[in-house]
Amino acid sequence: MDTTFLDEADRLLIRYGPTFSPRLIERAAGSYVYDHEGAAILDFTSGQMSSILGHAHPDIVSTVSSAIGSLDHLFSGMLSRPVLDLAARLDATLPPTLNRTMLLSTGAESNEAALRMAKLFTGRHEIVSFDRSWHGMTHGAASATFSAGRRGYGPPAPGNLALPSPNAYRSPFRAADGSYDWEAELAYGFALVDQQSAGSLAACLVEPILSSGGIIDLPPGYLRRLKEMCTERGMLLILDEAQTGLGRTGTMYAFERDGVTPDILTLSKTLGAGLPVAAVVTGDEIERVCHDRGFLFYTTHVSDPLAAAVGLTVLDVIERDGLVARAARLGAQLTERLVALRNRYEVVGDVRGRGLLQGIELVADKRSKVPADALGNAVTSACLDRGLHMNIVQLPGMGGIFRIAPPLTIGEDDLHRGVDILEESLKVSLG
Repeated sequence: MDTTFLDEADRLLIRYGPTFSPRLIERAAGSYVYDHEGAAILDFTSGQMSSILGHAHPDIVSTVSSAIGSLDHLFSGMLSRPVLDLAARLDATLPPTLNRTMLLSTGAESNEAALRMAKLFTGRHEIVSFDRSWHGMTHGAASATFSAGRRGYGPPAPGNLALPSPNAYRSPFRAADGSYDWEAELAYGFALVDQQSAGSLAACLVEPILSSGGIIDLPPGYLRRLKEMCTERGMLLILDEAQTGLGRTGTMYAFERDGVTPDILTLSKTLGAGLPVAAVVTGDEIERVCHDRGFLFYTTHVSDPLAAAVGLTVLDVIERDGLVARAARLGAQLTERLVALRNRYEVVGDVRGRGLLQGIELVADKRSKVPADALGNAVTSACLDRGLHMNIVQLPGMGGIFRIAPPLTIGEDDLHRGVDILEESLKVSLG
């Protein structure tokens, strides 16, 4: 990166997380971003796991160009046709019990609204989420986030309780044959929740695949049993499909695999394909009760027509271009390639995920499963040097997990080229 630019960034910007990428990005198109020297970098993270149509998709460009010149933002109490059209389109893709939509801007905001609805509907305040969860940086969402960022900011919202994340690779819960016993782990986790609860359990907020938690895919059957346990306790089930929604996992919504419908669904990242669009979706009963009790979530950008127009275009492109089936097909190819890496390298401990949201966990060796943080950092740098942007999650007690989430529009050749670069970078880093 240009040293003058870096110096100015260091002087002017608030640092808000890990170090900035050493490349200054000038533009982006399709599955690539381009740095200030014109070098093409294959984007294996879809921006921030969001740009499922790739960068600068012509349909999105056209929609934004048109909407910004005609109807972009309104008083929050005003409605426009795009908002109602988007709600109708979402309704058509979802089970009948998810038919009421509120349009917002970000994932944290949609989770915040969902939590407020759950608390108002149940008259309770306790929220359960996974111990590797990430649901956003606003107060309620951050209080339900356990993977990072909990220390130093004062007390989180009262009543946030954690369940063990169902990590089949590292969980100590094992059946007699050594297989992962997620049923016992879930029962144990809820026994702890019940013991800690003050009798005010309102909702369980989870992702079908924990992304920032290390690409932890809920085992088949887990979500159904979780919903049953919530129902037994009078809790709502909120699914955060910020990253898994709209085709990325090979189904339109990740919960479809399990045949389980949440009480409240939150969408964000993928709904805007890289632009700030989010939604909360629930059913008639929850909406009616919350309205009768004075539900308030009145924000500057609620029901913005520009956001709705973008969301509509995303749904149009996904349907027109068959991107859900494409994600399933390319995801199968990606799984095959990643499993081959696991079989070939002692340091590739695990492969997990679905469709075009997958990950590999790097370890010192398969027997010890000792985290390999230094190796992960080296591979990340080597990938970038060779024209591939990868994101690695490094959490205590886990190896470095590469999150692989390219656009659903990525070409097959580019998908395989990215895995080739990853393998080459792994070889170089191993010496």
